[in-house]
Amino acid sequence: MDPVPGLVVALVVVLVAALAVTVVAVLVARRRAAAADLEGALPVSEPEDRPLAAVVANPTKVEPGTREVITELCAELGWAEPLWIETTVEDPGIGQAKEAVARGADVVMAAGGDGTVRSVAESLAGTRVALGLLPAGTGNLLARTLGTPLDLPAAARVALTGDDRAIDIGRVRVQGVDPDGHDMDDAEHVFLVMAGTGFDADVMANTPEALKGRVGPFAYVVSGLRAMRGRRTRVVLTIDEGEPMRRRSRTVLVGNSGTLLGGLVLMPDAIVDDGILDVVNLAPKGIPGWVAVAARVASRRRRGHSRVEHWTGRSVVIRADEPQASQIDGDPIGDVTEMDVRVDPGALVVRVPERSDDERSPDDPTPTTPPAPGTRPGRRGA
Repeated sequence: MDPVPGLVVALVVVLVAALAVTVVAVLVARRRAAAADLEGALPVSEPEDRPLAAVVANPTKVEPGTREVITELCAELGWAEPLWIETTVEDPGIGQAKEAVARGADVVMAAGGDGTVRSVAESLAGTRVALGLLPAGTGNLLARTLGTPLDLPAAARVALTGDDRAIDIGRVRVQGVDPDGHDMDDAEHVFLVMAGTGFDADVMANTPEALKGRVGPFAYVVSGLRAMRGRRTRVVLTIDEGEPMRRRSRTVLVGNSGTLLGGLVLMPDAIVDDGILDVVNLAPKGIPGWVAVAARVASRRRRGHSRVEHWTGRSVVIRADEPQASQIDGDPIGDVTEMDVRVDPGALVVRVPERSDDERSPDDPTPTTPPAPGTRPGRRGA
């Protein structure tokens, strides 16, 4: 056999193989270069770059499986595994919320009743870290006011993906003693919905937790019926440092929101982000007086009974001739002789359901633009 053709064939094979290797190498190099360019154009999200949620949970209120539901939702939406911090008898949420902020949480969810929400809000006020609502209590008044779903998965989704809304808070200082007999003269409290003295606080203080667990909001009705026959007391109201007004009263309520249980609205004009507090004095005499007051509340009218008075202002001082039961957001805080309340406009950012452009107004606050106080008349009587 002639070796030349065989050599030629061998050389051709070698050349083809070399060419093939060269082509493959070029293609691989181009793909690597393209991948490098793409990596430079689209930043890779490292685990520590993902947003972080924290849950401050009241273990006596949350349902089993709550933690798993929130963890799965965070993973679905690209969030890091959430922090889970439980409240205690000694600390109902204030310290836990501070811990969550210190650990870099982008939103802190309060899983519990109105007391848990208030405690978490007290720490978040002024930080611009958003509060998420996971309603698990009897009243859930702030959640109802802001339209937050009462269903856990839906509420958690709002907390992670909703809009930020800056709302007012109320700050309260009292003179009196707490339920344990300790002096409260130097204590400042925060409320989101309402604070008050008298009948309303008596009802809250005398409604057993066990009864609320069994029958829900109806428990307050049972306690309210028992308290209706109490007597009126004398109080002095001072609004925006104006002239003191002496009144007889069964209850004085200061509201950031006017929503009550069952959809009833005590203060029809109250708005959570207007920089104004609403004040109501109820002074019914006997059962017929309460029936008339109830009819007025059900009608959502500011007028309708001579024993209902209504004012607005940025601050209010309530002084009683004798110690009165008091409450903030439904939690009894003890018997007081003086309650000094002021509004802190736009201090708290809350995550709320997304709103369309049609639902927004030019005056809607944002996390970086607190609402201007005084958007409604500063004071009015009924």
